[in-house]
This record gives sequence, structure tokens and C-alpha cells, in this order.
Amino acid sequence: MTQLFTHLLLATEHSEYDTGAEAMGFALAQRCQLPLTTVLPLVSNPEFEAIAPQIAAKAEQEAAVKIAELRQQAQAVGVAIDLRLRRGAEPYQEIVDEARAQGSDVIIIRRRGKRSFLANLLVGEMVSKVLAHAPCHVLIVPREAQLWQQRVLVAAEAGESGRQVVATAIAVASECALPLNVVSVVGTEAQRPAADVFVASVVKQASAQGLVAQGEVRVGKAYTEILSASAACRADLIVMGSRGDASIGRALIGGVAQKVMGLSELPVFVLHV
Repeated sequence: MTQLFTHLLLATEHSEYDTGAEAMGFALAQRCQLPLTTVLPLVSNPEFEAIAPQIAAKAEQEAAVKIAELRQQAQAVGVAIDLRLRRGAEPYQEIVDEARAQGSDVIIIRRRGKRSFLANLLVGEMVSKVLAHAPCHVLIVPREAQLWQQRVLVAAEAGESGRQVVATAIAVASECALPLNVVSVVGTEAQRPAADVFVASVVKQASAQGLVAQGEVRVGKAYTEILSASAACRADLIVMGSRGDASIGRALIGGVAQKVMGLSELPVFVLHV
């Protein structure tokens, strides 16, 4: 996977909700033979801390313990870790800024933390903001997810952005020597012919690069069909785009992608295209 990724960024608060993302970060660093840059965002409010410095001191102590534990975990699996503690009012902003500063290829992050009063959130608010502002791809990792070893499913729509998504999925599958399934979901039967042409084209492209590749067009709700397709082919990674052309526009990150990420127990690789 050394050709696909050159700079990994693990974003973690080192809580119980981050265990899957941390394990994924270590596994990818091992697989890619790369150091793992890790950012631990610490909420900071200078005005409040000036009034109650003991709270800031306690937060610093807790952060120091987390950093020490992460260093021990990385050492135990033979991963070189570069830990960055970033203070700011918005954790997502610190993660995004660190990704920009490091020129990261991918941010590895949990799906969500503790459920708030907004109990219907499928993806945590901080994670959603990282997705919306990230300068690179984002790998969303549920707590029990593991590094993919079986099959890659890529969901893409006909068009240039869809071809970009498939091209990255081909690279992932090629580097891992895994079969690739392509699914394109349309809303009506009238849209099927164009989708059929697109899927046939990208499957041919994948096969030409030595992959075992299959494709299908489904009609229905996009997120439902993507999840159904991933289960049917026993994929253990879903690849999809975060931004597309005018036909899907800004709604994708708040609609289809959010639901797929929130409902799937698989890691979801959300591409910045």
C-alpha cells in the first residue's frame, strides 16, 4: 500500500470510542511501512482557563496519560508514532489544520463518540465537520472494524467524479490484492442504461489492471442499496465519494454518505474528489 498512501494521520481522543480507529491506524502504518502521525485535539478556552486554571491543568495531565499510552501501544506493534497535541475551541478544526500542515493523504477517525441528546446522530458531529472540511480522504472506522482482507466495494455514479472514486478504489484493491465490486445506484429504471455503460466501462478498466472485478446497477434508495450490495458480496471496505457533480452536490455528505457511514459496521473510505 506504499504507493497509495504516503502520509497517514490518525485523529483520536484516545477514548473507548477511538479503539477501532487507533487499531486501524496502527494496522495501516504496519502495512504501508509508514510512521503514524497522530493528532490528539484538546478543547481549550483561554478565558475560562484563566479563571479556573485547575481545570486546564487537569486536562493537560489527562492528555499526558493518553499520549504515554498511545506511545506504548505503538511501540508494542512496532509502529513509529509522531504525536501532536493541539489545543483549540473546535476539535475538528485542529484535526483539519493538522492534516493540512502535514500534507496528509488520509485522516483515520472514529465514527462517533458518546451519544448526545441528539441520539439519532449516525455519525458524530465532530466527525461530520472533519468530513466537510478535510483537505484529503477520510477513513471512518467503527469500533469493531478491522483492516480489510476480503473484498472492496466501491459505490459510484456515472460521471467524472465517479470515475475518480473508482480509480482510487482500484488502487486500494490492487495494493491489497483483493477483488473489487462496483455498484452504481440510480433512482429510476430510465437511468439504468447510462449507469450500465458506466459500470461496464470501469469494470473493464479494473480487469485490465489485473483485478477480479464485478459490477452491478441497482435501482432504489442509494444508501440502502449500497449497504445491501456490501453485505451480498461480503465486502469489508466500502469506498465512496464525499463530493460529486451537480446531480448529487452538497447533499451527498449529509445524505447518502452519512447514512452509509452511520449504518455500516465496515470501515468507509470517503474520498475527497
